Amino acid sequence: MSEIVIDTKTLPEPVMRLFNTKQVKVKESFGTVLLTPVNETGLDCPLFGMFPDGRISVEKFMAQKQEEKELEK
Repeated sequence: MSEIVIDTKTLPEPVMRLFNTKQVKVKESFGTVLLTPVNETGLDCPLFGMFPDGRISVEKFMAQKQEEKELEK
């Protein structure tokens, strides 16, 4: 298992557009490569995956889903 931080400018254009940060952490584990955005402020980077423009975070989406499940009961 290895881990490095690289500049997003070194990534191919289609991959580079997926990140809003200047750097990504590249982690290889058992043949799988994970790219994780590195937040320059030092704070945890929020995960945005619901909409490409970042209108809703994964955490907010999951909270909404939990509320919907509770209303179904």
